[in-house]
Amino acid sequence: MRIGFSALLCAAFALSGRAQQFGPMENLAPDIPTPETVVEKMLEAGRVKPGEVVYDLGSGDGRILISAVRDFGARAVGVEILPDLCEKARKRVKALGLEDKITIVQGSALRVNLSPADVVTLCLLTVSNERMKPVLEKYLRPGARVVSNQFPIRGWKTDEVVHVREGTMEHTIYVYTMGKTK
Repeated sequence: MRIGFSALLCAAFALSGRAQQFGPMENLAPDIPTPETVVEKMLEAGRVKPGEVVYDLGSGDGRILISAVRDFGARAVGVEILPDLCEKARKRVKALGLEDKITIVQGSALRVNLSPADVVTLCLLTVSNERMKPVLEKYLRPGARVVSNQFPIRGWKTDEVVHVREGTMEHTIYVYTMGKTK
């Protein structure tokens, strides 16, 4: 069953409105912005289609969300644990007039219901991906795609591995489809 985007927004706002305290174990990665060229390749590799819902876990300043909406016609939800990054992303989204298509949730990726997602993007450490596996497996339906920048999800079978050179650094993008991960 597909959930309407307005219901998705209500659920996201309800979650973000709660007073939540997160311990250091819930912070899954350092704040390192993904280069714009890598953002585009991640969304291409995830085969994002117009009207789909993209969740970005550890969404930082919202760059993946903004690209998903503007360049791919998706709707997007960002989950970010750091309040200052949530505020920065919300300001960017508002300045671009995309509030009706992008929601930023301040919260832990380990606690979010991902069931509306068609595509989940992340750039978490390998150990953090291990911790996210049960959440992804619990909520994502068969056919949903998971796109991980730099760090594989151990034990899952990749659909595709994409290499992107950005300056002197090579990024590796791992793409998984739920139902084909084993």
